[in-house]
Amino acid sequence: MSKVDRRILKSREAIKKAFVELMVEKDFDHITIQDISDRADLSRKTFYLHYLDKFNLLDKLIEEHINELREICEPASDMNAVEGNISWFEYFEQNYVFFSAMLASKGAPFFRSRFLKFVVEDIKHSWDMIEGKKSGINEDIILQFFAPAYVGLVEWWFTNGMPYPPHAMNKQVGILLEKNLS
Repeated sequence: MSKVDRRILKSREAIKKAFVELMVEKDFDHITIQDISDRADLSRKTFYLHYLDKFNLLDKLIEEHINELREICEPASDMNAVEGNISWFEYFEQNYVFFSAMLASKGAPFFRSRFLKFVVEDIKHSWDMIEGKKSGINEDIILQFFAPAYVGLVEWWFTNGMPYPPHAMNKQVGILLEKNLS
């Protein structure tokens, strides 16, 4: 595997950091490539060497975080749900600026839909949903009920300044999921 030049990595990180900071300050629609370049202290040309436009940058950022969450889920498949979820909430806390900008911003509905799709996939592949199925509830109904609820809870947690620490959220969400999806 070839190594990526450190200057390239540094430029990409500066662009991503600048973009997320701007997402906190203004609506996505009002962010320009010049804004991002100025904040990152790079030229527009450098921006375009790495990304096609701000939509491509947003897509790449979302993809990176969804992939990180997916990796967190992999080792958790051997643990019970309560142990696995804490990693998500810790990850959310560690990446507070990104997630709060994405979930609280009107300019990032694309992130919400990608995150929701990811949560649906995770529930579908990580939970048996035996209790719901025994009660005669269709799997699609279970998924469409719990996944948006989970995303909504994460949004609430961010928009309210993370009123509970990750371990408390993990415990509460774990109990809810365990009682309803196992």
